[in-house]
Amino acid sequence: MGKKSGTIAVFGATGQQGGAVVDALLDHKARVRALVRDPQSDRAQALTARGIELAAARTDDPASLAAALAAVEGFYFMTPEANSLEEVEAEIRIGTALVDAAAEAGVPHVVFNSVFGADRERGVPHHDSKHAIEEYLRKSGLRASMVRATAFMENFASVLAPCLEHGEIVLRMPLPEDAALKMISIRDIGRVAAALLLDIAEAPGGAVELVGDELTGPQIASAFGARAGLPARYEALPLSVLPTDLDRVMFREFANAAEHPGDLAVVRSIEPAALDLVEWIRAIGWTAPTNVAGS
Repeated sequence: MGKKSGTIAVFGATGQQGGAVVDALLDHKARVRALVRDPQSDRAQALTARGIELAAARTDDPASLAAALAAVEGFYFMTPEANSLEEVEAEIRIGTALVDAAAEAGVPHVVFNSVFGADRERGVPHHDSKHAIEEYLRKSGLRASMVRATAFMENFASVLAPCLEHGEIVLRMPLPEDAALKMISIRDIGRVAAALLLDIAEAPGGAVELVGDELTGPQIASAFGARAGLPARYEALPLSVLPTDLDRVMFREFANAAEHPGDLAVVRSIEPAALDLVEWIRAIGWTAPTNVAGS
C-alpha cells in the first residue's frame, strides 16, 4: 500500500467529525478539497485560509457533485444526524446522491462515516439510515470502507460532564452501571479515516468499529475522580430523563452494544496513538468543576 498523494475530497468538512478528518489529512500534508454548499460562508472561508480547495456542491444537484469529485483519489463523507423520520429519509437521499456521484466520477476509494451497529437493521431510525447508506455503497461497486463511530468522549466535556457535589465527583448517565460504554475521541475518528483515505492502513473486512475505550459508568466516574484527586461515584439514571425518543433509543443501543465487547486493537493497529479515556481526560486538560450542583 503506497501512501496516496492526490486530492482527497471531504463532505462535511465544517462539522466536528469532518473537521477532524481535515485536521488529520493536513497533518499528513495531503491535498484536501472540501465540498461545501456556500463557499462564501465564514466556515468555508476558514477552510480556504488553511490551504483547502473549495468545491461548491449541492446534494440535490448531481452535476455539481460529480464535478466536485472529479479526479480525486479518495472521498470521505458523512450524512447529517437524523432526529426525525423525515430527516431519516433526507439523510438516505443525501447519502445515495453522494454515492451516485462518487460512482459517476469513478472515485478510487470512498470512506463513509457511519455509526456503530449499522452493519444490520435495528429499528433505530438514525442507525438504520446509516445501514441503508452502507448497503447502497456496498452495491455501488466502489471500493468502500465504513468507519462506525461509537459515543464521543467529548460528550464528557459537555452534555455528560461530571459535576462536583459535596467534595465528590458525580457522573450520571442513563446507562446501567454494569454496561460498558464504547467510546472514541473525535480526533481519532479523523485520524483513522485519514489513514484509510491515504492508504496508510486498511479497514479489516471493509469496516472499523471506532472504539478507543470501553468502560462502565463507575469506571468512567473513577477516571475523572482520579484526575481530580477526589472520591467519585456513578449514578445510573432511568432512560425517561432523556428529552427525545431518539436519545432514549440511542442509550438503549449503548447498553445493548455493551453485550458485544469491542476490539480495541483494531483502532490502534490503524492509529497507534488513539486515546483511551484517561489519556483523553489528560489531553483536554480537564479539571474538576467548581460549581456545586444545587447551590
